Amino acid sequence: MSSPDGSRAPVHRHGDHPLHESGGALDATHAHAHADIWLADVSAGYGERPAIEHVTLVVEPGTLLAVVGPNGAGKSTLLKVMAGLIAPWSGRVEVLGSPPGREAHRVAYVPQAELVDWEFPVTVGDVVMMGRYPRLGLARRPGPDDRRAVAAALERVGMAEHARRQIGSLSGGQRRRVFLARALAADPTLFLLDEPVTGIDARTQEDLMDILEALAHSGRSVVATTHDLAAAAQRFHRVAAINRTMIADGPAALVLDPEVLARTYGGHLLVLGGQTVLLDDAHHHDQAEPGEQHHHVETERTR
Repeated sequence: MSSPDGSRAPVHRHGDHPLHESGGALDATHAHAHADIWLADVSAGYGERPAIEHVTLVVEPGTLLAVVGPNGAGKSTLLKVMAGLIAPWSGRVEVLGSPPGREAHRVAYVPQAELVDWEFPVTVGDVVMMGRYPRLGLARRPGPDDRRAVAAALERVGMAEHARRQIGSLSGGQRRRVFLARALAADPTLFLLDEPVTGIDARTQEDLMDILEALAHSGRSVVATTHDLAAAAQRFHRVAAINRTMIADGPAALVLDPEVLARTYGGHLLVLGGQTVLLDDAHHHDQAEPGEQHHHVETERTR
């Protein structure tokens, strides 16, 4: 990722030192003061099982960050820590200048699989209006501004004509568009998206990535987990490679670095005929909440 003055963004490789920057010392105080997300030596997990360990990461405003790694690497857990859904065991976390969860009305978190009763008679418009609830509070009903925000969000994701449809009647790609519209309607500063473009058609993927890119360009921060390394390299500004601990973070092209891939994916990485092939074990995930579902991606190819 390039800095505002056009210089090349630093690459942070993690291992011998909690945070090592190639080519210079990291100004941690400056990064902390200007970050939307700041994690320092964070560990978290479920029960007695750690999911992430000693993770240090800084996300500045306007960043479009892809979090990559094999299944079970801790990607979803990392987002949950940022969203304030899981308390860290150790380390320090600040989100929008406060402890996680305190600025929840400024954060849109979209999990990998929505826990929705698809038969419930709720419309697309109703679902998107849910994004306005943190602004409404308990006593207020949606007003003209809220309805305009919902209409604009549906228009932006190409779902305006489906506003009155029952949510369960939509395809998987359409549902993804609707849940992104719900996040847009909230008008947050920070988007935390778990696999937003997994399992959808190419057109929907491109449309959603265009929206995420525009959000980052407007100064919002977007953190998204993904298994699609080609998309991470081509469409994101920055990549964080994780396998329980942070392996490396830096410009998006870092995701194509053979050393980073090998350290991130280990035995799941093969090179066949000039292509890097990831054989991702679909049976090892972050600890799931009750009822949570996962999408499986068995192979990824990058050129």
